Amino acid sequence: MSIGRRFEVGEVPRSDPSARGSAPTMQPLAIHMVSLGCPKNLVDSEVILGRIGAKGFVVAQQAEDADILMVNTCGFIESAKQESIEAILDLVRLKEKDPAKRVVVAGCLGQRYPEELAKEIPEIDAIVGMSEYPRMPEILNGLMEEVRVARRVHVGSASHPAWSEDSRLRLTPRHSAYLKISEGCDNPCTFCSIPSFRGRFRSKDPQFVVNEAHELVANGTREINLISQDLTSYGLDIDGEFLLPEIMEKLDQVDGIDWIRLLYTYPYKFSDAMIDAVARCQRVIPYIDMPLQHIDDTMLRRMGRRLGEEGTRELFHRMRERIPGLVLRTTFIVGFPGETRQQFEKLVGFVEENHIERVGVFPWSPEEGTPAEKLPGRIPEQEAQARVEQLMLAQQQVAFGWNRQRIGTEVDVLVDEICPDSGAVLGRSYAEAPEIDSIIRLPSGSAAAGEMIRCRITATDDYDLVAEPLKVV
Repeated sequence: MSIGRRFEVGEVPRSDPSARGSAPTMQPLAIHMVSLGCPKNLVDSEVILGRIGAKGFVVAQQAEDADILMVNTCGFIESAKQESIEAILDLVRLKEKDPAKRVVVAGCLGQRYPEELAKEIPEIDAIVGMSEYPRMPEILNGLMEEVRVARRVHVGSASHPAWSEDSRLRLTPRHSAYLKISEGCDNPCTFCSIPSFRGRFRSKDPQFVVNEAHELVANGTREINLISQDLTSYGLDIDGEFLLPEIMEKLDQVDGIDWIRLLYTYPYKFSDAMIDAVARCQRVIPYIDMPLQHIDDTMLRRMGRRLGEEGTRELFHRMRERIPGLVLRTTFIVGFPGETRQQFEKLVGFVEENHIERVGVFPWSPEEGTPAEKLPGRIPEQEAQARVEQLMLAQQQVAFGWNRQRIGTEVDVLVDEICPDSGAVLGRSYAEAPEIDSIIRLPSGSAAAGEMIRCRITATDDYDLVAEPLKVV
């Protein structure tokens, strides 16, 4: 996503080339950022922009108007890495037209491949790793000095402390925000490279989390989406205990929040105490994102997952039984090395039997440096893609059937936006997470962005729903 907002909080000195020898004028350095990847990366972008804004930088609406062009990269899978490289090259081309501009690379790809990027794309002026984000204003100012700073790569440890992320420049709609409660990951998934560049698992101080929630609410946030590489491990590195139930309880006391959503929970660690906290807390909605990756025991062992088929089925049963109105989202990987047709068909049957409301499916791709990269039995790319389509077709029938069951029910809808062309009002109930799930359409003129409207579902439109407004909540 490109940042299209201007953010002015002060000025820093910059020479005006038109002044012809006069004293330097006070002009703000303008930054244009492209933020790629997951919500965790988006929060990092908001933190960077907030920190540099506090030091006098501004955000340029157009890249052509910026002094510094920055991309916050993703480095997770091959397609994401390629998207990041293309975004960097787009900024480099702008620099070629205006050599006074500077190009800065931040984020996961920069953390993972700093020396390679510096060598292969010499036009990059700075590569900044995550531990160096607090120094970003200093690094950016150094790029604009007449005598250039020789150092280009500013990448330290991936396992920096999980610091407070307050005073962010929000890039999401005002009413909905992401709140990161930890950094890194210690899970041994054989397909995942994230620990190599996001570092070991580190929990954020509970008071930081609560303070950030209060700040978000003060700025108009009604929906807080809790994010992490592994939400369920929160607190283990603090005192050796799972503290997710406690942090849910603390956030449940923050007045002004309507919805608290759990995104990316790990099934092996999802305890009865966590189930009970979701059921008990008034503001924690019954929507749980829990990537399973597979259901066959052999495949799960090869993937390094710690909960097998029997444990997963038991967990689902306990969650459905004890959390009223539960909506589950999960993701699966198909075409993993060694996956037989029988193992894949078992996965299809699991999706059909369990009526999982939200499912994402991805073909396995080899990730450099991961154990799975060396596993035998690779599935041809064409076959893997065919399996993606077959599983998604099975899930489509589940999703469409569930949508039909929702016709006539009443739900609270949080309005996200008004379509500029048609004027249609687009929103979501608690059952739809922002950006990844379907939408609910209301008649034009029926509500404003950020409002919560009580609605009746009247029709389906494939994955989406149509509703009529009843009253403002």
